[in-house]
Amino acid sequence: MACVIRVLLVDDDALVRAGLSMMLDGAAGITVVGEAADGREAVAATDAHAPDVVLMDLRMPHVNGITATRRLRERARPPEVIVLTTFDTDENILHALRAGASGFLLKDTPPAQIVEAVTRVAGGDPILSPRITRRLMDRTITQAGAYEQARAALAALTPRELEVALAIAHGRTNAEIAAELFMGITTVKAHVSSMLTKLGLDNRTQIALLAHDAGLA
Repeated sequence: MACVIRVLLVDDDALVRAGLSMMLDGAAGITVVGEAADGREAVAATDAHAPDVVLMDLRMPHVNGITATRRLRERARPPEVIVLTTFDTDENILHALRAGASGFLLKDTPPAQIVEAVTRVAGGDPILSPRITRRLMDRTITQAGAYEQARAALAALTPRELEVALAIAHGRTNAEIAAELFMGITTVKAHVSSMLTKLGLDNRTQIALLAHDAGLA
């Protein structure tokens, strides 16, 4: 029997949560196990329901989505986090990705794409809209020294790992990377795990951001 993906919805708008719940509960292989109205409730709801994926709003009272994402990703067995937002130019999205989110979607994303995003993230592939992500990255002011720090960090990678890192930065899935670089998917996953350990990162999205900081993507 296939595993069911457990989803937690975090949004201060009850109507948004209700709509997402109806949509996701109707999708095969996905079940909504809980809801939370802000980031503070999200932590408690994660303890109670052990979700695989959290759909996280950014702008909420008490504890915002960025702080909540960071707290969830610091856990021993963290859920994957997909940020949902109305603001496609808000730099807070990029901050959320750096906090450990596996990607982001706009709230007007078609239902089928949201379902696909949940499934992909649960399977280990980040969700990054190339158009929006590149726009955010290009508009973000890089911190002083970030370029040098990113270059120094990436220098620890093997040439093959660097190829995988660049493919991740361009939004490729594991299957696409395997096909492009002529390696098995298991090998791709092994390279990703090795890079996360060497770089001290949480997920693939942060690898992509590091490659951006280094001027390679």
